[in-house]
Amino acid sequence: MNAPVVSTEASVEILLDGRPRVVAAGSTLAALVASLGHEPAAVSTAVNGDFVPRAQRERQLVVGDAVLLFQPIVGG
Repeated sequence: MNAPVVSTEASVEILLDGRPRVVAAGSTLAALVASLGHEPAAVSTAVNGDFVPRAQRERQLVVGDAVLLFQPIVGG
């Protein structure tokens, strides 16, 4: 059985790489990446299965968002 999703005025619960994580209400994807110590160009991001380019990381995270961080693929 799934645990209840946490939502208060001060925080929201998201999934980060498949694990529950509580972030401050109003947090953006960019702020989350920075709080984890990543340089913006060092990781790629997806929210709810959709790729999010660096230029669009100012989107606010909401309860239940599933965030993935992964290494960008380079070369060709």
